Amino acid sequence: MFEDSLIESGGKLKTSRGRTTTFSFVLEAVIVGIMVLIPLLFTEALPKAQLMMALVAPPPPPPPPPPPAEVRIVKQVQTDLVNGQLRTPTKIPKKVEMIKEEEAPPPMTGVVGGVPGGVPGGQMNGVIGGIISNAPMAVPKVATPTRIRVSQGVTAGLVIKKVNPAYPPLARTARVQGSVLLAAVIGKDGTIQNLHVVSGHPLLTQAALDAVRQWRYKPYILNGEPVEVDTQVTVNFTLSGG
Repeated sequence: MFEDSLIESGGKLKTSRGRTTTFSFVLEAVIVGIMVLIPLLFTEALPKAQLMMALVAPPPPPPPPPPPAEVRIVKQVQTDLVNGQLRTPTKIPKKVEMIKEEEAPPPMTGVVGGVPGGVPGGQMNGVIGGIISNAPMAVPKVATPTRIRVSQGVTAGLVIKKVNPAYPPLARTARVQGSVLLAAVIGKDGTIQNLHVVSGHPLLTQAALDAVRQWRYKPYILNGEPVEVDTQVTVNFTLSGG
């Protein structure tokens, strides 16, 4: 009976140990699989510095060294001139060439712009230039203005008839004296036109207007034609014995 009990207990122990071993293998496989999958699912947990260093391309290779400088051989040309002076030759040349100078052409006489082979005393720039130079040039005529402004100092010399104003009795009684300035237009025939008062005492202006309207002037000639003149006239009133 003891032997049977040992045999039964040995079979149970062997069956339990096999199951435990199988379960442990499966559990370890699951744990290992989870540890492998976690880095693949959660990539932000990986060390970025190492990944960046692994992904950075290596630096390009250094440029090749520059080629060596080209050495130019300068051939020195031997000359017979030293400091502008002819030096003594070191050897006699085999062939001596004679340089023949060409005769200079005879000086040509004439004028600038003339035709070669022309006659003395010809015209400048040929026949056409002579015709143009001898032809009278028409001077364009400038239009003469119809009216110009002239100072009264100039128009005073053109007066051919001057009437002195009569002193107004009221102004004489009031002892009023002074100057009256008038603006006037002298026509082409020398008569006074468009006369009006610029300044002056009211008691003297009418007498000045009446006198100046009778004045006559020489026509003012411009470019050979008479023109109207815009000017001013000053009439002075002075009390005698003032």
